Amino acid sequence: MKKSLIISSFAFLSFLGVNAQQKEISKNPKIVLITLDGFRWQELFTGADEKLIREKKYVEDTTDLKEKFWRKTPEERRTALMPFFWNEVTKMGQFHGNRNFGSEVNLTNTMWFSYPGYNEILTGAADDKRINSNDKFNNPNTTVLEKINNTAAYKGKVAAFGSWDVFPFIVNEERSGIPVNAGFEEAKGSDLSPRETFLNELQSKVPSPWDSVRFDAFTSNYALEYMKKNHPKLIYISYGETDDFAHDGNYQAYLKSAHAADGLIKELWNFTQKDTFYKNNTIFIVSTDHGRGTEPLDQWRSHGSKINGADQVYLVVFGNGIQVLGEVKSKEQLYSNQIAPTVLQLLDSKANDPDMKGKPLSILKK
Repeated sequence: MKKSLIISSFAFLSFLGVNAQQKEISKNPKIVLITLDGFRWQELFTGADEKLIREKKYVEDTTDLKEKFWRKTPEERRTALMPFFWNEVTKMGQFHGNRNFGSEVNLTNTMWFSYPGYNEILTGAADDKRINSNDKFNNPNTTVLEKINNTAAYKGKVAAFGSWDVFPFIVNEERSGIPVNAGFEEAKGSDLSPRETFLNELQSKVPSPWDSVRFDAFTSNYALEYMKKNHPKLIYISYGETDDFAHDGNYQAYLKSAHAADGLIKELWNFTQKDTFYKNNTIFIVSTDHGRGTEPLDQWRSHGSKINGADQVYLVVFGNGIQVLGEVKSKEQLYSNQIAPTVLQLLDSKANDPDMKGKPLSILKK
């Protein structure tokens, strides 16, 4: 009798402990917000495009690319392309945006290119009147990064890293005071880690094909080193290669870049699950600033208001405390303007910002 009572008491206390941990996770999570510039939902959910992968106009070595990424079924192809997402992330999160099943995620801005897309993701509202170019001008709107950084609990614990050199303006680094490392910027400070010093030296020696975008490996590793050293509670990381390789008409590099980004995100996740500051209390949110065209075939290279389908995006959420849905296969309609209010609510459940037009998503375990 006593033995049964002890076991029951232990089970009850364990139940309380698990509940307390879940409440703590949902109350004060750390958030890693990630975007893959111009990476289509089609490749995310169905892998390599059958028409593009065999088109020599866009692929230098079709045999090699097919060996790497072509498989018989969409499910096999997407796993070959993004193994971390489809082998691991599906078991700890939610995938929204596979339009083949009626799950739809769209932009609310009508521009359908980068600056307006990032503004919508980061502010929770479109601003077509003022944000209608990719020019380098300070964002008049206040991002969720800045709003969170302005609170006492998160002051100095927010940062942003981007491959595109316009991000200091999108985040409005000058006004917000949020450190933004983007474009070809180096890590700064008197306490650089050996890896940061190496990245600084290497970056200047590795020529990028583009004047305004560096390789994503630099962006991701600069962000990772910053996380190790400064432990931000909210960090935004934007990869840029997929969009630029697509504009170049290089489908081979586009796929390889997406595959590499999958590995970089896995590296970030694995770090958060080993570091005591992030372990068991970190949420990843992944999306894109815009989609791309599909028909006629050459429109995969383009986006913008005249390109059909360029407003079609996706949303992947995973991590500690997230309700596991896997790939959503039911009809739904979500929008990019819901990302910022979701971040705001995750970090401050009582926050309600009228500037954000999107509604927060209910993504935590109930």
